[in-house]
Amino acid sequence: MSPDGLERDPDPVLPGRNAHSAVPRRRSSARDIQRYASLFAQRTKVMRSSAMRDLMALTEREDVISLAGGMPDTSTFPADSYAALMNTIAGESCARALQYGPTEGFARVKECVARVMAAEGMEIDTDEVLVTTGGQQVIDLVCKTLLDPGDVVVAEAPTYPGAIPTFSSYEADVVQVTMDRDGMRVHELEATLDELERSGRRPKFIYTVPNFHNPAGVTMSLERRRELVRIAGEREIIVLEDNPYGLLRYEGEALPTLHSLDDEFVIYASTFSKILSPGVRLGWAVAPAPILQKMQIGKQGSDLCSSSISQYFVSAYFDAGPWDDYVRSLLEIYRRRRDVMLDALAEHFPREAEWTHPRGGLFIWATMPDYIDTTDLLARALREHVAFVPGRAAFVDGRGGSAMRLNFSGVDEDAIREGIRRIGEVVREQVAMYGTLTGAGGSVEPPRREAASRADVTAAAARIAAERAAAAERTAAAPRAAEAGGDSAADRVGRTDEDLAKVLHMPAKHKRAG
Repeated sequence: MSPDGLERDPDPVLPGRNAHSAVPRRRSSARDIQRYASLFAQRTKVMRSSAMRDLMALTEREDVISLAGGMPDTSTFPADSYAALMNTIAGESCARALQYGPTEGFARVKECVARVMAAEGMEIDTDEVLVTTGGQQVIDLVCKTLLDPGDVVVAEAPTYPGAIPTFSSYEADVVQVTMDRDGMRVHELEATLDELERSGRRPKFIYTVPNFHNPAGVTMSLERRRELVRIAGEREIIVLEDNPYGLLRYEGEALPTLHSLDDEFVIYASTFSKILSPGVRLGWAVAPAPILQKMQIGKQGSDLCSSSISQYFVSAYFDAGPWDDYVRSLLEIYRRRRDVMLDALAEHFPREAEWTHPRGGLFIWATMPDYIDTTDLLARALREHVAFVPGRAAFVDGRGGSAMRLNFSGVDEDAIREGIRRIGEVVREQVAMYGTLTGAGGSVEPPRREAASRADVTAAAARIAAERAAAAERTAAAPRAAEAGGDSAADRVGRTDEDLAKVLHMPAKHKRAG
């Protein structure tokens, strides 16, 4: 009843909405944002976004060649195998797969973890395993377990770009130790630890990616591995060993993990993402019992348990046959793609650029002349429909401005060639512009006309789309034979120790041969 005594109909309901739907609101104004800002925790002031995740929306576009993500090529997994595995789960374990699971993970998945670790020379007790939601959660749980605001974490320089946002979220003080072709410079690590001790500070843990480093692509030498675990033992400092790429070796002999050298002060982290699928979102940690117990409690507060469906999928996959057959097929594919990228870099990047030669893993670390900022370069590259990760994402102090991380596993060989060509063209334009402005000159090819560049983009996009359609029908039933060894690619690129010293910014007196 209205104030005038007349009966009126209720307000009309908009089509597609019910009477209880919330009224749409306009976007937040600056005043709204300020109001919410007073609610944010102090730690949000130091939280950082992940460069890779920021690029994800752009790189999902079909017309963008993404050399940015750390993505394995999931198109290589046979669709019929996936369907058969899911049918097995539906027929035999449907109710259990759809139910909650134990926080620490199913025993059958822990057995799968033990088999993977045995392939890298480690024998473990499955009671020491915590199944996690991806390897990223291991880093988060270690930080949650060990860090108070202001605590020191020692990491490599550069370090895994995805770890930096996690360290920042827990308000850690990250101290980075430089690398060379043999990984973290452990003598510099000791000097850093001594300096911290003199100031009354002690790191809570040392974070390292010893195998096929992300993003640098280098591998820690056996001598340095032994030195690192010696330092950790003598000083009683935890080492977080992140080893997602250890089984993706394309040349050379495997080296023992840090965990196999000393399990007393090493927390081991790995994942099924690179050897099976990142979509299953399953990783694991192996740690000393007191630490593992606290990490498990931390996981309870984060997500209760990792996906039961994913765990049953992994278990069914391991039960179906030799799990490492698929890994071997990936080795052949990724080795070829690495060599294609090395050849493309030699063809399309200017002589001022340098890059690493990884013996495994997924990444090449390229360094441009100091006057090129790769964050700005990325904006120009995206206009050419190609993406990479700028080097600054791997540092906490602004270093890495002239470097970039390039991924060679996630796209096919034609896309790699075309992507590097596009980046190389943008780099050459910058080098030519610098030469014009400074009078430095240089034998740089003139930039192509804009119309020709766009035509190249359109033609390449069509070719890549056709290649992807063909790849969807292929399976990885049989490994492809390697056409070329890694050493030949190294010879073609012709990287020297002096070049590598520049790539990783190591002082000349610390260069090593071999």
